[in-house]
Amino acid sequence: MSDSENTAESAGVLPEPAQKIAAGYAVSGASLDLGALLWDGTCLPNARIRIPLAMLNRHGLVAGATGTGKTKTLQLIAEQLSAGGVPVFLADIKGDVSGIAAPGAPGDRVAERAGQVGQVWEAEGFPSEFYALGGIGPGIPLRATVTSFGPVLLSKVLELNQTQEQSLGLIFHYADSKGLELIDLKDLRAVVAFLVSDTGKAELKGIGGLSTATAGVILRSVTAFEQQGAGDFFGEPEFDTAELLRRAPDGRGLVSVLELAAVQDKPRLFSTFLMWLLADLFHDLPEVGDLEKPKLVFFFDEAHLLFDGASKAFLESITRTVRLIRSKGVGIFFVTQTPRDVPAEVLAQLGNRVQHALRAFTPDEAKALRSTVKTFPHSQYDLEELLTRLGIGEAVITVLSENGAPTPVAATRLRAPRSLMGPWPAAELEAAVKGSSLCGRYAQAVDRESAYEKLSAGQEAEAARAAEAADRAAVEGAVRGEGARGAGKAAEEDASLVEQVVASGMFRSLARSVGTQLGREISRSLFGTARRRR
Repeated sequence: MSDSENTAESAGVLPEPAQKIAAGYAVSGASLDLGALLWDGTCLPNARIRIPLAMLNRHGLVAGATGTGKTKTLQLIAEQLSAGGVPVFLADIKGDVSGIAAPGAPGDRVAERAGQVGQVWEAEGFPSEFYALGGIGPGIPLRATVTSFGPVLLSKVLELNQTQEQSLGLIFHYADSKGLELIDLKDLRAVVAFLVSDTGKAELKGIGGLSTATAGVILRSVTAFEQQGAGDFFGEPEFDTAELLRRAPDGRGLVSVLELAAVQDKPRLFSTFLMWLLADLFHDLPEVGDLEKPKLVFFFDEAHLLFDGASKAFLESITRTVRLIRSKGVGIFFVTQTPRDVPAEVLAQLGNRVQHALRAFTPDEAKALRSTVKTFPHSQYDLEELLTRLGIGEAVITVLSENGAPTPVAATRLRAPRSLMGPWPAAELEAAVKGSSLCGRYAQAVDRESAYEKLSAGQEAEAARAAEAADRAAVEGAVRGEGARGAGKAAEEDASLVEQVVASGMFRSLARSVGTQLGREISRSLFGTARRRR
């Protein structure tokens, strides 16, 4: 760079290529400041890289290799959304986003970064709530009822085929018509078991019935799902997703942090929760079209866990939700290592891109790098080279401008977050959870009478009626004076009645109900599955 160019930049005049890029990020309305433009190895603090606040419901992607600063970028965007009055949801897989609730720590590195990008840095914490799936880990427990999932969503989670999905719909219809509330998984299992018992088979004859084979598939799927930790998630009190749309008394958006470190090895459970959460929000929120700012913005950190091993039905559901929930005023950002972690159908819906450095040490990494470059608009950079030499806290960015067109690709040095860049101390996080106004509402699980208890009560009533009949038969035999022969006959009748009770549908439904290892083993034997070896 020549001396005349250095002089021009110090006076606020940018090189011509940099001017063209910076012009694409000129915003007349509210926006988020991401950082300053990098050009020819120099950071240009006068060239600000921004995202229009109104474009945040067009969804986005934050990607990059491990250790390149993705989580801090997430934190930086979430802070500014909160400051702008937009509620935020953060899925925190590693447990290092909780620091957003506390003011950051000043230091030389923070001061240096702020000076480079022209940032006036002040420490600030943001209003936050902390949640945990079913109470697994620190946070207010999040639960949902089986009924709220509904047969269609639950069948997708259980990976049922079309016939099995229709049968599950029939089960839900029967439970609803008979007042058998499906609160948790043991309720569902009890109803399924009852409907294939001798007593229950007749209940569905008029509307199609439920085959033993289909019931077996459903019960096995539910059992496998429960073993992944889903049992803690289903129950009451059910979480009201409207809680995520709240603002603090000072007008800042509330940051809802879902602490997932304790369940990061259970991606199916995590995926299930997201499906329900998005479906519930989509169902409840009205169509609003384009707003000046979103109602809510989601951030899904470590998004590859969301898609790894996901069923086709799950991917279809996510794709449809991402496409349609924009008109409800909700934006979704996925945070992961490479764009290849996100299915192409979903990636196509993400209008805002923040790409941190990528590595190319192996053939697979080199292939991923070339694939990533192809997903960006044409630029004045050699992106394949640039993406391998970006420093920590630097990224290649393209977003949607105020008129909805993609902005020029801009290499950017990102601003420093104002909140704590690291996990909040455990003791302070726990105190915040216990001090939350939501703790008293959701902390204590409630197991009220539902399908399982009602069917169990029916079994007990049937057994009592059988015992009463046996006693009556024995008394009548004695009155008739039939002696030993009569007593023997009564004993045979008594045994026969006991056999009837044991063979009854209600008895078998109780045995097949969730709750004991014996029940699970009986279920496996009835439906042709071997006992699990250890």
